[in-house]
Amino acid sequence: MRSFSPRLDFAQGNAALDLVDRRILRELSRDGRVSNADLATRVGLSASACSRRTGELERTGAIRGYRAVLDPVVAGGGFTAYVAVGLSRHTMDEQRAFERAIGDALAVRECHAVTGAVEYLLRVEVADLESYKHFHTEVLGALPQVSTITSYIVMESTKDDRR
Repeated sequence: MRSFSPRLDFAQGNAALDLVDRRILRELSRDGRVSNADLATRVGLSASACSRRTGELERTGAIRGYRAVLDPVVAGGGFTAYVAVGLSRHTMDEQRAFERAIGDALAVRECHAVTGAVEYLLRVEVADLESYKHFHTEVLGALPQVSTITSYIVMESTKDDRR
């Protein structure tokens, strides 16, 4: 059995992932519900070899899970904004308090700590502009840690590989 590094560095091309592993990951990222038999055919393996490799990719953390991709309009989130958030104080306590509050905000689909002029970048999905206005003023704007909010409203998504 092949050994894998516990930390997989996709950007640098981790040597533990060969071309077949990368094909498996690519196919599963496109369709996480593909049957093992179909996956094996797509990547050029026997079903048993494909199952072993997929299991190993799951065990090592290269595959962290499987999920359903929802239609945002049907799920009530047809309005998307990216929001840059600056904090008033740069302490660990302030950051953790902000992260806890954002963790409870259902409208926030992603929260990333970033470098640059702000501390966080959020992806927010709500039903419409009125709902976003409520989130902006009543949720995000009410947090004592927040000093700046810059909204980038998504007009159209020409590429979205999150599938």
